[in-house]
Amino acid sequence: MTKTAALIVAAGRGSRAGGELPKQWQSLGSARVLDHTIEAFRPFVDEVVVVHHVDDVEHVQGLEDVTLVAGGALRGESVRRGLEALEGSGVTRVLIHDGARALIPPAVIIEVIAALDTHSGAAPALAITDALWHGTAQETGTFVDGTRDRSNLYRAQTPQAFHFAHILEAHRQHDGTAADDVEVARAAGIDVAITQGSEENFKITWPEDFARAEALLAERARQKETARMDIRLGNGYDVHRFGEGDHVWLCGVKVPHNRTLQGHSDADVGMHALTDAIYGALAKGDIGQHFPPSDPQWKGAESHIFLRHAINLAREMGYEMMNCDVTLVCERPKVGPHAVAMREALADIMGVDVSKVSVKATTSERLGFTGREEGIASIATAALIKQS
Repeated sequence: MTKTAALIVAAGRGSRAGGELPKQWQSLGSARVLDHTIEAFRPFVDEVVVVHHVDDVEHVQGLEDVTLVAGGALRGESVRRGLEALEGSGVTRVLIHDGARALIPPAVIIEVIAALDTHSGAAPALAITDALWHGTAQETGTFVDGTRDRSNLYRAQTPQAFHFAHILEAHRQHDGTAADDVEVARAAGIDVAITQGSEENFKITWPEDFARAEALLAERARQKETARMDIRLGNGYDVHRFGEGDHVWLCGVKVPHNRTLQGHSDADVGMHALTDAIYGALAKGDIGQHFPPSDPQWKGAESHIFLRHAINLAREMGYEMMNCDVTLVCERPKVGPHAVAMREALADIMGVDVSKVSVKATTSERLGFTGREEGIASIATAALIKQS
């Protein structure tokens, strides 16, 4: 039976990061650095061990569901103590991770665990893409005195993962001075496969790294919020011809004109287009499906009935209007003087703030049926949103 543990090393002092506390105990967003690190591993492991500095007892007391181990003077000694605390627990695999790599993406953890199915050890890394120089410090500065081939060179990251018994024995045989656990493993003859690292899996080392981490946290929160949003877009288009009359209904407003629009209902071309846009966003057909023109009960009906039905259907499905835009295409009547009233009428019918409703007009430069003033066309777009 496979049992996996995360061994998080947090016994250092991190003086280069500045601050009154060691970096692992400093705030990062709504939690401490180490809190973020621990939570990153919980979905993927059966047990979490935190190796802490002997002076940090007060800081670790609030940690829940973790095994606490006092570390040693060197990193290697701290890791060995953490491994020995797991001995006899049934753990078969262990992921050894730096406590200051707080924003490790799940994919990095998943890949390194998977690699242990076929390898003795595995660790994430990033290939070096920049040129490498060797420098010499002189009285007037540091100067380049040579270059290095970057081929097959990698920037090491953690977690460095191993079969438990093998890495425990390797640490017991080592003097504790290794830079990381891969060095310890290789000294014991354990092969280590390289898995894909991530730029997000950086180690907080300097004061400016906190700003970088805060920005990454904010971006993740934004992406998470966006992922919870179900946004639907719909388009609507409608046309009505002119007939004898003295006014037209446009977006819920009675506009004086020397002709009227003809249709089965009141022929409000703008409201019809918007209604169809909402139905389209919901994938619920169009006005004709909900209010068939063959049904005499809808003859001469006021178009607000259709629009109100569409927006209520959206709310029944859990959506709200994010915004909508209606464009009326005609030479006359002039829409501009009535645009504000039209926006207010549509907003009132839908029960939304007027700031979410746009109504505008354009001509077709005397081209086509609208240019010949044979009728009016309308195009509408509706954006609906559901918070999941």
